[in-house]
Amino acid sequence: MMKRWIGAREPRRRMWTLGFGVALLPLFPLTAFGQETPEEIVRHVDELLRGESSQGRVTMEVVTERWSRSMEMEMWSLGDDHSLVRVLSPAREAGTATLMVEGDIWNYLPRVDRTIRVPGGGMGGSWMGSHFTYDDLVRESSYVDDFEIQEEFAGVREETEIWEFRLTPLPEAPVVWGHLELEVRQDNRMPREMRYFDDRGDLARTMVFSDFEVMDGRLVPTRLTMRPEDRPGERTTLTYADLEFEVGLDRGFFSLERLRGRR
Repeated sequence: MMKRWIGAREPRRRMWTLGFGVALLPLFPLTAFGQETPEEIVRHVDELLRGESSQGRVTMEVVTERWSRSMEMEMWSLGDDHSLVRVLSPAREAGTATLMVEGDIWNYLPRVDRTIRVPGGGMGGSWMGSHFTYDDLVRESSYVDDFEIQEEFAGVREETEIWEFRLTPLPEAPVVWGHLELEVRQDNRMPREMRYFDDRGDLARTMVFSDFEVMDGRLVPTRLTMRPEDRPGERTTLTYADLEFEVGLDRGFFSLERLRGRR
């Protein structure tokens, strides 16, 4: 029999809930950026993307060659390993939900009242028809611990002062990419762009962070756009409308009952 709530194990501290909580961002004090090392700057971005106890609303727009659609969703996040996202509209999708607890992921399909656990072999599949994958939701690598970090550029690009870092996976790191290129704004250490390269060195996709605003007292990029390189013109954009932090959630909130919309 499945337990009524999940998460009794100690959380693994190397998770990244991108799809659920990539913009549930903590505010870090701004220091003398020019005195920081590349590792310190990248660590800030790494921790920035991991999230805190949060609740928010987001619109996800998916544009493909053949169709496009938009969904409004509500999401909750606790630490970096408990997340829940539920579709609010359109009506035909309402109630569809995804739960992540310590790297395990379940989907709920309200039309058939069915809960489905995502198998390990399905982690590379599309999440809710978007250009994000389940692997994106559960990133088990740490930029600082699992990559060699090199500063490739520091200066003005497109009228913005940035740093550009090349992140090369260490031999035993749990990373599927050949390397990453990260651009960070110098004025506030906000991520500007992340480029993902395959093991042949070809650009596979690009994620752009934009529309920086203060929400609930914290600076966040409120728009994230993922663009696949092999499908020009296609994209998935996450636009955050509301974000609240320190909302008093506990692990018991992230249960299969809650996934199905039951208290």
